[in-house]
Amino acid sequence: MSRHPLPERVEIRDVGPRDGLQPEAPVSVADRIHLIDALQDAGVKRIEVAAFVSPRAVPAMAGAADVLTGLRRRPGVAYAALVPNLKGAELALAAGVDELTVTISVSEAYNQSNVKMSTAESEAVVAAVCARAGAVPVDAVVSCAFGSPYEGDIAPTRVAALAARLLASGCARITCADTTGMATPRRVDELVDATGPDIGLHLHDTRGTALVNAYAGLERGVRRFDTAVGGLGGSPFAAGAAGNLATEDLVALLDDLGVATGIDVEALVEVAALVAEMVDHPVPGRVATAGPLTRRAAPDR
Repeated sequence: MSRHPLPERVEIRDVGPRDGLQPEAPVSVADRIHLIDALQDAGVKRIEVAAFVSPRAVPAMAGAADVLTGLRRRPGVAYAALVPNLKGAELALAAGVDELTVTISVSEAYNQSNVKMSTAESEAVVAAVCARAGAVPVDAVVSCAFGSPYEGDIAPTRVAALAARLLASGCARITCADTTGMATPRRVDELVDATGPDIGLHLHDTRGTALVNAYAGLERGVRRFDTAVGGLGGSPFAAGAAGNLATEDLVALLDDLGVATGIDVEALVEVAALVAEMVDHPVPGRVATAGPLTRRAAPDR
């Protein structure tokens, strides 16, 4: 196990408009575009904006093509969309997506619950999506990378083996997801030992460890992170799973460490307030509530 010097810069993909809003009551296409615009204004350069899934299955993601065609594209910003199959990929590509994300679980039971296929069947779907995507990169998000709600612990070697097969099938990137909130710094270390640091981390805060797990990944050389503004999100197939690591929480920590993201944390706090209005409830992100370290508390009287 080797620790790395902290990097000068990391890459953050905000998945709030997709993963964050997916379990919520549907938000209008216009409001979702407004959220994406606000994230861009805050300096976010990679955004997962939609999911090309059945609106009957996931009503909150209806109108995915309208979101992509209606947003104001900015130079240097990459717009990603989640696709479950080849049909979804074709629709996303037609809408002008810059990156496709696909999900596949190293846990057979979770994969069956999520997409009604075995992991091997999902691998074949991912390969077909990669072939259809051509020059558009495909990021395979490996769910349950730190444990399964159905199977318990998952050996890191299983994750690494699946990741290797996905890369061989044409995926450009691998992102390891803590779908159930089972990750700890020790488990992050063990996973990176098996996979190497050229992975993304998609962390959930179910047990309050998402930020410390991100720091553990940072120390091991991981340079890509998925987050959601406000800390929204969660899996309907993992009982008790909480939302994603809040974008503003990670950016505030990285700012203090001197690690650049290009993202304005004060602007993110305003975006978190905006998304709270959209979903009509408070967001769980800590910095959204307390403010970043740059804010000074009023002295006690």
